[in-house]
Amino acid sequence: MPVFTLAAPVTAELEIRKSRFIAHALPVADRDAAMEVLRQLRDAHPGATHVCWALLAGGQSGMSDDGEPSGSAGRPILEVLRHHDLDSVLGAVVRYYGGVKLGAGGLVRAYTDAIATALVEAQRVERIAQARLAVELSYADEARARRWMEQHDVVLLESRYGAQVWLAMQMPASEIEAARNTLRDLTQGRAVFPEDD
Repeated sequence: MPVFTLAAPVTAELEIRKSRFIAHALPVADRDAAMEVLRQLRDAHPGATHVCWALLAGGQSGMSDDGEPSGSAGRPILEVLRHHDLDSVLGAVVRYYGGVKLGAGGLVRAYTDAIATALVEAQRVERIAQARLAVELSYADEARARRWMEQHDVVLLESRYGAQVWLAMQMPASEIEAARNTLRDLTQGRAVFPEDD
């Protein structure tokens, strides 16, 4: 099943019974990047009553109700992100309290509607898992390997030169085995793939 991230940040604002809900959904690399975005949102909205959020980022996921009743804000935001098959995405909703209490059920609906409204216009892009491949080859084979990398948009991460040429590259994880076979063919079997760099 494909997993998606967002092509660009999206925002939406709703007013519900005099409270303002400003929803933001944006792609983030990891939890540290998400925490920085939340800090910026708090700085930009010093008068906000709450900045509730949910993060889907592999093993770094999390959420916060930021003072709202437990389970009434972070969890609904998280469920909307999951419903859209998103990863590496932060959903945050800034709330300015308008004086009318919404109750737990009303809050769940408000936070769900706010983030869902922001995602209506969002452009999703498939997130393709990347993997790293290291190869050792002779100096004579380096030019062929680099030409193949250029033709297939393989990213060179690092190169080292000693008795052999050592190259580390990044590509979609699903293409690693085919890349090994191709590099073996290009070097007539001389390419070696060290398990550990």
